[in-house]
Amino acid sequence: MIAKFGAGVSISRGELRELVHRVLDGAGALKRVLLLPPDHTRLNSMAGPITAMVYEKLVGEGVAVDILPTLGTHNPMTPAQLRMMFGESIPLDAFKVHDWRNGIVRKGEIPGSVLSGLSEGKVDYSVGVEVNKMLFDGYDLILSVGQVVPHEVVGMANYTKNIVVGVGGADIINKSHFLGAVAGIEQILGQTDTPVRRLFNMAVDTYLSDLPITYILTVMEQDHDAGKMHMRGCYAGGDVAVFEEACKLARTVNINLLDREPKKVVVYLDPHEFQSTWLGNKAIYRTRMAIADAGELVVLAPALKEFGEDSTIDRLIREYGYRGTPATLKAVAANEELRSNLGAAAHLIHGSSEGRFDITYCPGGDLPLDAVRAVGFKAAPYAEMAARYDPGRLAEGWNTMPDGEEVFYISNPALGLWAYKEKFKE
Repeated sequence: MIAKFGAGVSISRGELRELVHRVLDGAGALKRVLLLPPDHTRLNSMAGPITAMVYEKLVGEGVAVDILPTLGTHNPMTPAQLRMMFGESIPLDAFKVHDWRNGIVRKGEIPGSVLSGLSEGKVDYSVGVEVNKMLFDGYDLILSVGQVVPHEVVGMANYTKNIVVGVGGADIINKSHFLGAVAGIEQILGQTDTPVRRLFNMAVDTYLSDLPITYILTVMEQDHDAGKMHMRGCYAGGDVAVFEEACKLARTVNINLLDREPKKVVVYLDPHEFQSTWLGNKAIYRTRMAIADAGELVVLAPALKEFGEDSTIDRLIREYGYRGTPATLKAVAANEELRSNLGAAAHLIHGSSEGRFDITYCPGGDLPLDAVRAVGFKAAPYAEMAARYDPGRLAEGWNTMPDGEEVFYISNPALGLWAYKEKFKE
């Protein structure tokens, strides 16, 4: 394992480049390399600069390099998003597009008895291990790059998730997300060892172990006072120890435990990262363990334009809405299409407060307020709510408004997890 880390560390670009070069120099003779970085929804991961560093070094040495952003179910990246994420130096034709429904190959199946054990009997379906065909095109090195941070489905993001979800197929994406939903989001958030993580690791260890995969994992922390991101850790290697060490640091710097429960939480969704509730609901996932009963979450979403990033999922969200676990499970039992898209069903469960607190989405005009209300949220115009809760004026954390109202403000929900300390399992 190659690593540099610490809660007080801030890894510079120069230090990062040295670490990246050490990883590549230790990989042996290379002719063809596949890079698997996240897309722009993980803009703060530093995966963009890492990808550019790798590409620059390898191409300069005559190595052929392909880049396959790990979209999962997200929309393909536009040229503008590719440039924003990865810079100007990589030719656009180096980037390939992952098709999670059609561009995959099945390498094996994890039996229902295993899923029954992982879920304590809540599900018993088998799971097909499906990944993008490109992984088997004879690459000498597959370099998976990404950030370890608390995650609502798997507990802590990245590592094997970047393979079997990021460039995975519909079966494992859908069924793993539903496994996470029935296991309970609040039991999974911020945990290193979860049922979904065990599924992902088993899938890779059992059916993909012959692939030459090396992981580069970052741990990032936002410095709210200085308004910048710090890389607190960078870990590289090929086995689970790399991930587990990154998790230890991420749990230290990315989990914010509160001494009391806020009645009102205001979350801002950066327009560059969040244009759908499929992504924007991180505002719900990452704060739900902090918000007091009968409280309110206000989601400032200036670029919100759709619900799902996939046309089928968008339609299913509009049809069934965020109605809570009992209603969603009833819909799954009654509707074959929803049963065939269990990832969407899991998302509907995760995006509901189960009636415990109110959720008010505030779109900027590209999504009608009535459409937001129709899926089960409250809604208010962005301009009106941003005038009251101005993202340019609110401080990170606790704020007292001029009329005495107290709110807790979060500028980017993707960067951590917020929880009342009495609710979070250490």
